[in-house]
Amino acid sequence: MNSITDFSPRAVIVDAGDFPSHPIPLRWLTECRFTVCCDGAADRYLALYGQPWRIVGDCDSVSEKVRISCESIIRRFPDQETNDQTKAVKYLQAKRPGPIAIVAATGLREDHTLGNISLLAEYHRQGIEARIYTDHGVFIATSGDTTFHVPEGTQVSVFNFGATGMHGEGLRYQLRDFDSWWQGTLNETTAPEFTIRAQGTYLVFINYPPGCR
Repeated sequence: MNSITDFSPRAVIVDAGDFPSHPIPLRWLTECRFTVCCDGAADRYLALYGQPWRIVGDCDSVSEKVRISCESIIRRFPDQETNDQTKAVKYLQAKRPGPIAIVAATGLREDHTLGNISLLAEYHRQGIEARIYTDHGVFIATSGDTTFHVPEGTQVSVFNFGATGMHGEGLRYQLRDFDSWWQGTLNETTAPEFTIRAQGTYLVFINYPPGCR
């Protein structure tokens, strides 16, 4: 089943964007045993939650204090061809394969926000199950025919990453093979579930319905 709350992540990645305040992303921070901080998030995470399981990245944003006190849990990857979020995803898949929740991936830097979100499509193509949870909703990369279970009236947006034959069921506005990201935004469900049918990869953003926790 695809819904907002049915996800069972094995690990959580903390990016260097705005830290979450909504109960759903906060749940992953408190319930997931394996928490990986991208290096730019380490100082704030340590101040709020204590020591994470790992700190991963190129370590250009880690303070000297954290570099010394957390030396044993820092995993440095200097590769500049990938961002710190991807370094953390690859590290987890090598060590602890399984679903990943990503938080603090949006806000502060709009260019980082777009990069972090678009990378979900790449992870999906590699067979990695990862979602980005924000304070407003969840980004899910998928492909083919996918059904989502959410309350009627839920606000959703669909972003095409090269999929063809796209159409939807249970949505107020019909889908097509969008060639610009804005074209699939601001849709709404008309039933307790909606289905997207397509060949290829696309990204769905589902806003949290009122009272969703």
